[in-house]
Amino acid sequence: MSTKGTLYGLGVGPGDPELITLKALRILRETDVLAWPAPLEGESMARGITAPHLDGHHREIPIRMPMDVKRFPAQQVYDEAAVEIAAELDAGNDVAVLCEGDPFFYGSFMYLFGRLSESYSVEVVPGVSSLMATAAATGAPLAARNDVLTVLPAPLDEEELTRRLTQIDAAAVIKIGRHLPKLRRALKAAGLTDAARYVGHATMGDRQTVCPLADYPNETAPYFSMVLVHRRKDAWIDGKGEAAE
Repeated sequence: MSTKGTLYGLGVGPGDPELITLKALRILRETDVLAWPAPLEGESMARGITAPHLDGHHREIPIRMPMDVKRFPAQQVYDEAAVEIAAELDAGNDVAVLCEGDPFFYGSFMYLFGRLSESYSVEVVPGVSSLMATAAATGAPLAARNDVLTVLPAPLDEEELTRRLTQIDAAAVIKIGRHLPKLRRALKAAGLTDAARYVGHATMGDRQTVCPLADYPNETAPYFSMVLVHRRKDAWIDGKGEAAE
């Protein structure tokens, strides 16, 4: 009786190749098949993170998809990738799916997990998420004491985004892209413009950008960007302007 392979969802971190975990690195070196997401044209960010650790022995499965959600045939892309990955697993080969940041923090790996986890052994290896990376880049804690940290996707309706921002102690806004003007308006309506920090390409060397959102000059943001907001501006300051304990 043949033994099926194991599917690994490898979190490879936010961009700096040195932020891959020891466990992910070990599995990366031990598996023979790699799958990785990428745009229709161009390089894969996830593969680029791991490139310094690759020795050329892997068979590779690109999972290419359009970035425009209006044209994004998500079901078809993941259905086809799942079939290709399943064939490797059925042959007894372990497959490592490379995931930027962490596989289960808004990661596309969840869609392969949903298709394959009932039929195959799956192990998810957590990675340093973009949330942790952007906080480190700003040199400021995300939250303190009893603060509630909220993660908000920028594609939310403007009214809903504004409503949620008015209620936050601290927030991380993701998936910004073309939604930046809407986010600026929502922050202004919530009285939080001066409390918002922009981080682009966190941990990616010279590409990393950190500044108050008010100083960010563009009307769109790259895919690898986030806005961090704290109502007190600094998490360690209490409501009276003193250091929180």
